[in-house]
Amino acid sequence: MWSLTIFLLTNIVMAMSQIHENVLRERETLIEKELKMMVGHSIELSDSELKANEIIMDLKREEIDYGFRNPKDFNLSKHFFEYKEQVKDTKLYKILKSMPKGAMLHGHDTAILGPDYVLGLTYYDDLWMCFNEDESDVSFMFSKHRPTGLCGTKWERAKDIRENTNVTEFDTKLRKFFTLVIDNPQEVYTDVNTVWEYFSKYFIRTGPLFTYKPVWEKYYYDTLLALREDNVMYIEIRSVLPPLYDLEGNTYTSVDTAKIYKQVTEKFKKDYPDFFGAKLIYAPLKLVDRQTVKNYVKIAKEIHELMPDFLAGFDLVGQEDLGRPLKEFYPEITNTSLNLYCHAGETNWYGTSSDENLFDAILLGTKRIGHAFALVKHPLLMTEVKKRQIALEVNVISNLVLKLVDDPRNHPLATYLSQDMPVVLSSDDPGPWEAEILTHDFYVAFVGVSSRHADLKMLKQLALNSLYHSSYSEKHNLVHEFQIRWTKFIDSIVKDQWVHV
Repeated sequence: MWSLTIFLLTNIVMAMSQIHENVLRERETLIEKELKMMVGHSIELSDSELKANEIIMDLKREEIDYGFRNPKDFNLSKHFFEYKEQVKDTKLYKILKSMPKGAMLHGHDTAILGPDYVLGLTYYDDLWMCFNEDESDVSFMFSKHRPTGLCGTKWERAKDIRENTNVTEFDTKLRKFFTLVIDNPQEVYTDVNTVWEYFSKYFIRTGPLFTYKPVWEKYYYDTLLALREDNVMYIEIRSVLPPLYDLEGNTYTSVDTAKIYKQVTEKFKKDYPDFFGAKLIYAPLKLVDRQTVKNYVKIAKEIHELMPDFLAGFDLVGQEDLGRPLKEFYPEITNTSLNLYCHAGETNWYGTSSDENLFDAILLGTKRIGHAFALVKHPLLMTEVKKRQIALEVNVISNLVLKLVDDPRNHPLATYLSQDMPVVLSSDDPGPWEAEILTHDFYVAFVGVSSRHADLKMLKQLALNSLYHSSYSEKHNLVHEFQIRWTKFIDSIVKDQWVHV
């Protein structure tokens, strides 16, 4: 009797153990299948890359696992302004800083460099300033003589102000006009419209400062320099192409501004032959009427006829929820022969005209979609995007700062990465929120958005995606140079250059 009981119990235990093992095997199989669906799954790492990957993943897991155990201390769950400087000291950030990042395909020209740089521009000769009565805002104008009009108080020469005040205190006050960064962002930037109001004031305020022709040229040249220093090879820069002015009373049209961009690009490439240059996406504001858009397209066509190799294409920009829906401009922007790079889906309002811009962008034949934040809610469109290989220009930190999402762990990029969507990482307007050109976005995407399992393969694929989905005519040259730089990057990690950082 006891022998039978023991026999039955043994068989039951063995059967349960077998079931348990089968479930574990199936579990591992499912996890493995899912990992093979992610961005970068098809990349085979070399022996050196595998060694570098171990180092990178140890650092990544250390940060994630600490945050998992101590969620209140996880930096990336807080507002970006609270951790943007702290993360720069981590080994992982420094590795990502040195990593070749490919191209930047979504950046707005006058919002790429930070407030310290912009403050430096206020030391130019012939700059005048006008503070409003409570000094809550300031206007700028370059002029040989005191400007007239457009000032509720009085115009003062910047140089004279500094000669008669505490320069450190004055510059500290002035710098605040060039940044969104504050100590209490959650209290002040309470919703999307509010933060966009502050954001829009940055462009209105700095417009006359940047559109002074010598400043425009210098700002763009130094933008290219900053890109190169952040290990970016190439940029497709969006611009509203504002008219410029100089001290002689000359004004320059949008077409002239585009020509200046091309000239500065060529000069920079001559000075730094290892940089692959830039192309222009003409991207004026979308909160306009149809006739204005018709004029935009006319300007774009003129630029394309003059500089077909420099103009990448056309876009309309601005706060998605307040702008006109794309469907209103079908007659103006169809059959133009211009490549489109449409902003779309930068909204949380599901089923609204803002949200449905995604349908229009795809039907209009857009080459890439700027932001595509809301695409995750449209399974049919996700299928179309993947089938048509329309790249998604994702800007994680922009979406955080501009109140589309509070925590990067909830960003839809996680879904795009998990399904091998054609994603390219970019940074939108890093200057006003004091982010580095691309490194901050790569760091937050890698640590705060992607799977704990996502590794060097994903990072490499994201950089390559930015090259494959660029409008650069000789992509094979870009990719070849990237591979050379990538090999050097991997060697620097394997040779323990990061152990004691």
